[in-house]
Formats: sequence, structure tokens, C-alpha cells
Amino acid sequence: MAVSLRRRLAVAVAVGATLLASAGCGAVTTGESSSDGEFKLAGYIKEAVDNGDELKIRLSYHDPSLAFAVPIRQGMERAAAELGVNVQMIGPSGGDASAQVAELQTLINQKQIHGLAVSSASNDALKPVIAQAFDAGIPIISFNTNNPESKQMGFVGQDLVASGESLAKELLGVLDGATGKVVVASVDSGAGWSNDRFAGFKKGVEGSGLEIVGPVNTGNEPSTAYNTIESTMAAQGDAIALVSLDCCSFTAGAKWLQQSGKAGKIHSVGFDVQPQTVEYLKAGTVDLTISQAPAEQGYQAVKLLAEFVKNGTAISDVDTGVLVVTRDNVDDVPVEG
Repeated sequence: MAVSLRRRLAVAVAVGATLLASAGCGAVTTGESSSDGEFKLAGYIKEAVDNGDELKIRLSYHDPSLAFAVPIRQGMERAAAELGVNVQMIGPSGGDASAQVAELQTLINQKQIHGLAVSSASNDALKPVIAQAFDAGIPIISFNTNNPESKQMGFVGQDLVASGESLAKELLGVLDGATGKVVVASVDSGAGWSNDRFAGFKKGVEGSGLEIVGPVNTGNEPSTAYNTIESTMAAQGDAIALVSLDCCSFTAGAKWLQQSGKAGKIHSVGFDVQPQTVEYLKAGTVDLTISQAPAEQGYQAVKLLAEFVKNGTAISDVDTGVLVVTRDNVDDVPVEG
């Protein structure tokens, strides 16, 4: 993609070339499951590597039916082709955390996978099963959504709090000193990722004179999300901006702006580069969006696990950064969906 003055996308190793102490990992050895806090690669995985068997890596996404899963899947498939590993995206349709946990537990107990990357709607939902994989000697990382208090060995994705702060900064720029009500929407206002991003946003607008309304929970179903935004904005008739913490409430809000005749009168900023978002950007319905490089998240998650298992390459966090997308540079940015 072309270089832009507004571009801040940097896929970078955020921690040194050792296993993260914050992830509860010590030195890496081989053998059976660990009981002393050190990660010990499972014997069956070491045997598979020694025999040159095809490695099986699974990316468990909290809801593969979401449009955001499409570019993640594209990235992981690119890594699989480059690195010669067997990769699949798994996970429950609809974001059922208990179903995700059950599926992961089955994979761990079957001893047929050689690496796991997980994304959860809740910061705490997968903590026990992450520990189960770690203790069983299966390399496990998080991607897209972080689980910082777990036994994960690394994280690939955007710093969610920082991304919320970036969104606030961009909003203040488009508002150019105007003050008033700002409605904030989220498809899941109770999710950990949403809370993190909203915390960053609130911090970013401190002292600005803006009055935050929300976050309003829209749900992920398009018509329900639209109706929720429509009723919320009717109740907040003097709002000067509509902010979204994700892709799907953003497109629902943009649709409302367009159909209500409020486009250009109410500012709108949000996340991700869905095909609909691109069209709304080009039409001037929304001001800007922030990409978190989902294809890179899928690619880097597979790469970290494959290189660790094959070569013992240390796992470090990968920050996929913040890319601000406007009408000026949208044609240079890959569509996410």
C-alpha cells in the first residue's frame, strides 16, 4: 500500500527476542507438560517435528461468521502456503464462548494439533483453556483480542486501548474544536475488546468538552444494529458525532446517516475497512476509519507458531498498528472482507 502522511501501520515486534515474562513463560524445553511454570513442548509435537510430519495449526476465532474473519483467514492461508503447514480457522458461529472452550478442549485432549492461536470476545473466557494448552505443551498465543493475564506465549494484534486513543485524536481533528454530544456504539459493549477500546477513547477525549453517550450496544445483526442506532440518535437529536468501536456498528451507523439525510451534518468515525465502509468513505458519509490489519494478524499468528515449533524461534508480541483511512488513501488500502 502507498505511503501516506496519515499512515501509522507498523507491523513490529513489540517485545524482545525472548519469551514474554508477562505471559508466565520461562525457558522453553521439550518433554511432557509443565508443572514448574516453564513451557515444555509436548512429546508428540517434538516427535512430529523430528519425523518431518505436516504441522497442524488452528486459529480459533470467537465468531468466524463475522465479515472481519475473512481477511484474517486470507492472511493465515498465505502463511500456510509459505511455511508448508496445515492451517484452519475454527470457532463458534455467533460468538458462544462456552462452545469455543469446548471445541478447544477437545483439540487439546486429542493431541492432534501442534499450535494454537485464539481470539476471544471476553478477556477472561479463554483463560482456563489457554492454561490447559500451555500445561499440555501445546504452543498457544492470542490474536486480534488479547488475554494478557493468561498463560499465552504472545499476542498478535492491535493495541486496543491505543487504538481507542487514536480514534479520539482523529475525532477531535474532524470536529475542529466543536463541542457537544458524541454517541458511541459497539456490537458488544460488554466484550473485553470493546471495553479496552472505549477506555482508550474516553482517555483521548478528556478535557475536550465533549459529552459521551454510551457505549450503546447494537448487537451484530444488521437490521437490529440499524434500528438501535436509529432510536438512539432520535433520542440524542443534538448529537454532533457518531463513533463506532468496530466494523459492524460503524456500517449500520453510516447507513442510518445516509438514509436519514444526516450525512455531512453529523461526523462519523469508526473501525475497519469493510467493502461497505469503503463506499461510505468515498461518498463522504463517514469521515474516516481505522484499520488494524486483520490479514497481517492471521499471517503473523501462523508464522510465530510455525517458526517456534519448527525452529525454536522465540515468540514475541507483534503489534499490527494503526492505519487511519480516509477518502484520500482508501484506494491504497486492502479491503477487509
